[in-house]
Amino acid sequence: MTRRTDAHPDPARPGVGAPFFSTWRVGTPERQRQAVEAIARTWERRPWPTQGLLGYHVYAGHDGDTLLHYSQWTDEAAYEAFVKTRRQERNDEIDTAVPGIERVRLGRYRHYRSRVAEDRDRRTPGCVVVVEIEFEGADAARQRAWVDGVFAALESEPHQHRGGLSAHFHLGTDGTRVLNYAEWESARAHAEALAAPREGVGSAGPLWERVQNWPGLKNSSVSRYDHVLGLLPD
Repeated sequence: MTRRTDAHPDPARPGVGAPFFSTWRVGTPERQRQAVEAIARTWERRPWPTQGLLGYHVYAGHDGDTLLHYSQWTDEAAYEAFVKTRRQERNDEIDTAVPGIERVRLGRYRHYRSRVAEDRDRRTPGCVVVVEIEFEGADAARQRAWVDGVFAALESEPHQHRGGLSAHFHLGTDGTRVLNYAEWESARAHAEALAAPREGVGSAGPLWERVQNWPGLKNSSVSRYDHVLGLLPD
């Protein structure tokens, strides 16, 4: 069966071979709430679809419009089997409850590197920040090099903002994207860090300038979310 959890997922969990992130646009905060309730009802009334799905989590965007979906699969074959046999009936039930959902894109990734605060286990994230990077053209070596550059820049910072709990970098399987799933103590802590350079999220130093002006960098975005639904096999 399917059970709920309030616990945040571990993006570095062993056995996760295919982490997927997708985004829905629903329009308003009220429709965000309705869609989350519809997802929960739809999944909880059915058996857990496959052993290949280790966890499924939903996040409400602070923009009042989007929902982020993060699913942890053992491999892509498990996901493809789910799509063929069980996904459509679930989407149909959700769409009946909340018509007009726009499914923006599904991103397929692989976890690459993580940075976790020493006291992460003693603190609960109050906000999840997703940073998405897109490059011109596919280049797996460039993806890895850019992430390694971010780690070098972070390690050069004399002061790390205490509100940052973790950063988990994922490489898009298409070779063009990088996604950082970052846990923060609160949205306010993240906003304060952005407003105060030299606090671990980008300063005027040469290593950060290198990251921000990496050859082939096409665009980037930063979005804040609240974890609103966690589903696990019972």
